[in-house]
Amino acid sequence: MLVLATAGFMLCFWAWALLAPLGPSLRDDLALTSFQQSLVVAVPVIVGSLGRIPVGALTDRVGARRMFPLVAALTILPVLYLGHLADSLPEVLVGGFFLGLGGTTFAIGVPFVNAWYPPERRGLALGIFGIGTGGTALSSFTTVQLGDAAGYAFPFDLVAGLLAAYAVAAHLLLRDKPGRAVAAGSLLARTATTLRLPATVQLAFLYAVAFGGFVAFSVYLPTYLTTAYGLGRSDAALRTAGFVVLAVAMRPVGGWLSDRLHPVPVLVASYTAVAALALLASFELPLIPIGTLAFLGMAAALGAGSGAVFALVARLVPPERVGSVTGVVGAAGGLGGFFPPLVMGAIYGTADDYTWGYVLLAATAGATAAFTATAVRRQARKVPRPA
Repeated sequence: MLVLATAGFMLCFWAWALLAPLGPSLRDDLALTSFQQSLVVAVPVIVGSLGRIPVGALTDRVGARRMFPLVAALTILPVLYLGHLADSLPEVLVGGFFLGLGGTTFAIGVPFVNAWYPPERRGLALGIFGIGTGGTALSSFTTVQLGDAAGYAFPFDLVAGLLAAYAVAAHLLLRDKPGRAVAAGSLLARTATTLRLPATVQLAFLYAVAFGGFVAFSVYLPTYLTTAYGLGRSDAALRTAGFVVLAVAMRPVGGWLSDRLHPVPVLVASYTAVAALALLASFELPLIPIGTLAFLGMAAALGAGSGAVFALVARLVPPERVGSVTGVVGAAGGLGGFFPPLVMGAIYGTADDYTWGYVLLAATAGATAAFTATAVRRQARKVPRPA
């Protein structure tokens, strides 16, 4: 069940991230401004993020067995539309809006995996599920290269075919855990109750910084590297893929460390590292080796932090509300990734420089580390560690 959920999550995230590596190409082909290019890659992020709230609540009620194949099948439509029909900025934005559906699968998989594992193993299990975020790496590795080799539409057709195959497989093979906790009440009532849980807002803020930072880099780093360092599009896409792969690989590490230590110290260390490395990146030192080390260090810290946040969700949230809380927390993470590309584009368009964007990231990460060490630690102490 974990493998099936992770595979579906990865495929849907692959679809969700198809536009990001094409940002530089779309800028040239459609004569986009820096802000318009940022908007193109950010729209799927915000839709996929906000959509996690109702999708997570629905998953608590009807289960992942129904939701996974449904969302995978529906995501095929915008993928094919973008590959074959969208050839203007409004059309690409419309396709990107519906492409955001693929990003909602996070809120399906977390409650599903959480139900199958005992508390002392949920951090690692959810971290392994989080490897599915590597779908963005698949997109970075393949979209530009496949498009150059076999035509613009080919990567879209490939992803659509894989989504169709997964929808069928998930319908036939996926099973919710027998006896899983099922939330009662209407969607609105359950969402309101979720928002009143003391841990929800704290977890949402933590994930907005950790996963939001990961999403922001995964969608904007190709543009940054081509603009600031003059790299070719393919080179920038491959380097972004390396960033994503490391962040994804560190996610189960963050969950594993959280199972053995506690999520709070893992999070404090992660946010502190991001703050220090973002300051280093703000100087735009030579890409090799210093810039590369700074970006890879941030990738490792953001990945470990993302894994630790959901290890904390498993500790603080009742099982029947994990989907609803995951929807809110996941939405915050996606929204955290929506704004930085817009801010970076606006800053560069105004100052012709990215320095203040990284300074803002460093300040945010530092404040989050302090918040985690104080308020979040106090909240976590109210819940005993699982035996």
